[in-house]
Amino acid sequence: MTKFDKSVLPSRYVTEGPARAPHRSYYYAMGLSEDEIHQPLIGVATCWNEAAPCNIALNRQAQSVKLGVKEARGTPREFTTITVTDGIAMGHEGMRSSLASREAIADTVELTMRGHCYDAIVGLAGCDKSLPGMMMAMVRLNVPSVFIYGGSIMPGRYQGRDVTVQDVFEAVGRHQAGANSDEELAALEKVACPSAGACGGQFTANTMACVSEAIGLALMNSSGAPAPYESRDQYATASGVAVMNLLEKNIRARDVVTLKSLENAARVVACTGGSTNAGLHLPAIAHEAGIDFFLDDVCEIFRDTPYFVDLKPGGQFVAKDLYEVGGVPVVMKELRKAGLLHEDCITASGKSIGEELDLIEREADGKVIYPIENPITKTGGVVGLKGNLAPEGAIVKVAGMSEAEQVFSGPARVFECEEEAFEAVKQRSYKEGDVLVIRNEGPASGPGMREMLATTAALSGQGMGKKVALITDGRFSGATRGFCVGHVGPETGKGGPIALLKDGDVITLNAVTGEISVDLSEEELATRKAAWPGPRETNYASGALWKYAQLVGETYRGAVTHPGAKAETHQYPDL
Repeated sequence: MTKFDKSVLPSRYVTEGPARAPHRSYYYAMGLSEDEIHQPLIGVATCWNEAAPCNIALNRQAQSVKLGVKEARGTPREFTTITVTDGIAMGHEGMRSSLASREAIADTVELTMRGHCYDAIVGLAGCDKSLPGMMMAMVRLNVPSVFIYGGSIMPGRYQGRDVTVQDVFEAVGRHQAGANSDEELAALEKVACPSAGACGGQFTANTMACVSEAIGLALMNSSGAPAPYESRDQYATASGVAVMNLLEKNIRARDVVTLKSLENAARVVACTGGSTNAGLHLPAIAHEAGIDFFLDDVCEIFRDTPYFVDLKPGGQFVAKDLYEVGGVPVVMKELRKAGLLHEDCITASGKSIGEELDLIEREADGKVIYPIENPITKTGGVVGLKGNLAPEGAIVKVAGMSEAEQVFSGPARVFECEEEAFEAVKQRSYKEGDVLVIRNEGPASGPGMREMLATTAALSGQGMGKKVALITDGRFSGATRGFCVGHVGPETGKGGPIALLKDGDVITLNAVTGEISVDLSEEELATRKAAWPGPRETNYASGALWKYAQLVGETYRGAVTHPGAKAETHQYPDL
């Protein structure tokens, strides 16, 4: 077994030498032996809570991680951070807390690691923002790091078919349209989510779980097994062993997260029809490493990556199905065949992506994972848009849409917030062919950059998902489908063109050519800008969301709240 040299590790500040006797007394109080105190201290960070099924299994899995750390002669120290679960926060004021929670997670993990001088980290996360938040903390700290996903929920069964929470959101729209009864809605809501785990479609949680493998922070295939599977515990134990191997070899998070590995991650998002939120989270993770990798860069990769994994919401299958046909490693093997993968990137195992993929024997099944030479569509399931309505860019998920459905032009119907739009959808006071505009929902002007799943799902449930388009400076859930354009930048509160729109302005959206424009001259836009009254007042004049609104930057840079690695004067493990 490796004997670690504590004189070069952060934990020396709390365990070594006569001056640290008071610190050691605390460790003895918790039952640690002398040997355990003088071994490396490994943070085991979880986002466990009782908010939702996404997080409920993380506590159990953390115990398995600790067994692995102990097996490899480390001393695990478990701690928790917050999670805001989007499914519960969706469709009301609570959604303002969602994106801000990503920063809070990264900040609290950083502070805990720094405060207690832990030498490395294994991070467990379940719901949407907790995955990028945990990965951001790892890269910010730049210690040996292994990420592990808590796993997806099992699909529910209703009337002989698989269902997810997305079906329940859409059933609300059908219910509003009189197409299903109170009893049918009640029956569906009781069976849609039958287990622990995060949403099963290729929504944000599973998208970022795939990213964790593709970017190299997670062990290969560790994100695939559903949360209830006891086999997840084997991956958790292996992750605990793996972090000790990384510590021995001094392989840190920024050795793993590079521009090449970020590009690999974007490829996997594109080919699986992943969440548009990856266009926000990948730049934010890059920022922690001091790498410029913005929305444009992500979208460029999306544009020339075939979409060949048939997952909900655009397709048919859920995370469990992907796992059963070989998971992310098989997807990455297909990308490698087309020369679309950087194979030399290091991973959590200490091996390169190429070396890991050489060990994978399974091939594309042709049903869930199509062969890359015969993809579902030739370009990615997520597309970037730019034009006079979004000079800093916007993003749309087109997975499952035909080319003809990716072009839309119509008059603007402007709403000042999501509630206004949802009410109009509920009352059906909009017309086929409208472009619904929801503004004042950006990171600063919201504040919080809410997701609009309640509104988009209601449209789909009314059978209008393909008959109208929707644009916003807010976000969409990974479960959103239809022509729904998010991340429009600059946002309303910064005086972006979306702030200047009026009812009836003709908007053109073209996901084939990447256009988002409004039929107004530069002169007219300038006139309206001069008359713009400025950002609206919000209800958040103090507290965490006020603080977030003051600090948050542009969406295309990842909506981050601090200067990032480029401004660093030190790295934590070298202090």
